[in-house]
Amino acid sequence: MKHLTPEQLKAHDAASRRGVIEGTLVSGAVALAGSYWAQQRFPAYRRLPLSLKALGVVVIVVPCLSIQGERRGLEYDRSQWEGASVRLLDEKEVQESKTWDSMSLMQKVGDWGFRHQYSIILGGWAGSLAIAGAIISRQKYQTYPQKIVQARMWAQGLTIGLLIAAGALTQTRRAAMAAEGQIDHSWQDVVCFTFCFPRLRLY
Repeated sequence: MKHLTPEQLKAHDAASRRGVIEGTLVSGAVALAGSYWAQQRFPAYRRLPLSLKALGVVVIVVPCLSIQGERRGLEYDRSQWEGASVRLLDEKEVQESKTWDSMSLMQKVGDWGFRHQYSIILGGWAGSLAIAGAIISRQKYQTYPQKIVQARMWAQGLTIGLLIAAGALTQTRRAAMAAEGQIDHSWQDVVCFTFCFPRLRLY
């Protein structure tokens, strides 16, 4: 196994930091703009304490900066790969592209949902909380704490439904993969390349 040089470690850290900065700036701009718009548009939002408003910004910014930082780090890792590893990955990408093109629309929707189920759940919770809050805030005969509790209950109900749907989708996908006999043989490919092409670098 090849050990990383100090220069490579520094370059990886720099790429990850660049991603963190990008994620922070973009998501921060979106979150602050959304907060300003809600401040001007909704009286209920204006009555929220500053700590809750700041929490809303943090909930948006932190996942975005983490995802973008990891994405930039993975991009740098990919740029350092060479030899047979690149060939194996390219062949896998081509195979995945062919499989995707052969799918029907419903199969593509199911595959996309399976690969992004946690993002869908998080986005569904945040979206349902915002929509429920906007609708319930118009009710004149409820106190402010009652509106918060009711909006949270609606968001939790939808989230539970999304979790059940995600579990069913995962189970269906696993059953289909087991029926088709889809097994990851990438380790066999690496071993084959190692013995057939001993002079090629696998890292």
